[in-house]
Amino acid sequence: MTETTATSGAPSNRSPEFSLAQSALRGLREDLFRDVRAYRPLPRAAADGPWAQLCPPALRKHLGLFPHALVLALALFTFLVGMASYSSSSEGVVAALAGLAAALPVALTLLRPVLAWWLSFAVAPVLVVLTGDGLYPWSSGSIVGHTAVMLVVAARTRPRTAAWMWVLSAVYAVFAGQLMGGIDSGISVPMLVVSGVALAIVTLIQVNRTTRRQVVQERTVTAVERDRRTLLEERTNIARELHDVVAHHMSVVAIQAEAAPYRVENPPPELEQAFVTIRENAVAALTELRRVLGVVRAEDYEAPDAPQPTLADLDKLLENVREAGLTVTKAVTGAVRELPQGVELSAYRIVQEALSNALRHAPGAEAAVEVSYVLGGLGLRIVNGAPSALAKPSPGAGHGITGMRERVTMLSGEMTAGPTADGGYEVMVFVPVATQAPEQREKADDTTGADA
Repeated sequence: MTETTATSGAPSNRSPEFSLAQSALRGLREDLFRDVRAYRPLPRAAADGPWAQLCPPALRKHLGLFPHALVLALALFTFLVGMASYSSSSEGVVAALAGLAAALPVALTLLRPVLAWWLSFAVAPVLVVLTGDGLYPWSSGSIVGHTAVMLVVAARTRPRTAAWMWVLSAVYAVFAGQLMGGIDSGISVPMLVVSGVALAIVTLIQVNRTTRRQVVQERTVTAVERDRRTLLEERTNIARELHDVVAHHMSVVAIQAEAAPYRVENPPPELEQAFVTIRENAVAALTELRRVLGVVRAEDYEAPDAPQPTLADLDKLLENVREAGLTVTKAVTGAVRELPQGVELSAYRIVQEALSNALRHAPGAEAAVEVSYVLGGLGLRIVNGAPSALAKPSPGAGHGITGMRERVTMLSGEMTAGPTADGGYEVMVFVPVATQAPEQREKADDTTGADA
């Protein structure tokens, strides 16, 4: 037990400098020593940016290969510099080999970036001996090639990798220059300064691009979560309203079933038992409904005391909207009839939300509400004009359209929403409503007359 405690407590006695150095060496091993030969092909670039839109369509589909073409162009330039650095012009084959040795690591970055960097390191002293151009520990070809390799690898990896590549290049310049006859020939310091500045620029661009990508991803996730939360909230509201509507009707059924036997003189026992059964089933259904749908209520939610609004209350809604500053008109087509209460409530809420959006996003505009009673259902059209130039729209979260779509989906309807040609906005909804058969309608009329 004592040995275990001593062993587990040893890391806590290490200094912060030792831990920092250990972490740095661990990063060096992960970046440049682990999976050196890993196959990591350069991916295609995105061809949907603002610069891509300026290119012709025939060229735009090939823009994804632009990074590959740029790397190959760097390899060709390195090849030419490597050939030109060969001191003797009589041996073209050796000059070509020198250029090829300098350019090969650059081209290899397209497939195996870490291996390309180590290969560029390995050919640097070989090119010094092969070219004999008097520059050491870097020849002209290796200066261009090694810098190009570091830039490409830095653009494809993390900033820590770029820092380690530059540090190891500086260590090589010191020790290799000492072995080759001195500190260096005067080329290492300029090469390290230029490559360091270039690496810093590439790293900053890479960090900025990564940060922007992460911000876009976070915003996308946030927007999805916000829409999902809005959808759940709207479903909760719908469940609450549906609970109130159905609970009201089931309560009415239970009360009427209990009172019905007393409205008939000397009712037969079978009729009394039938009404008792109806009431018991209504009460049981009401209890089960409250148990299932009651879980969606918030702790501070209170059921409304007044009846839920219907299309008959649209005039009051429009009057309130007019008092808020929106000029709105209403048109009703078709034979006005009573619809199921769920349809009436949802239609009222859709008109209410559409007019609220018009107040927020199109202040000073005029709006129109059209209600169409057709044979197969109910049609709604809410349209507003362009906002006034003197008024400033209020920002919104964009949840109103989501809530309207959820209500329409619940009723198996269809909805379209979008801007109009004059700069306004239009919402069109159709909710199917089953038509009542003639015999059912006559029976309902007889029942109503008997109750009267």
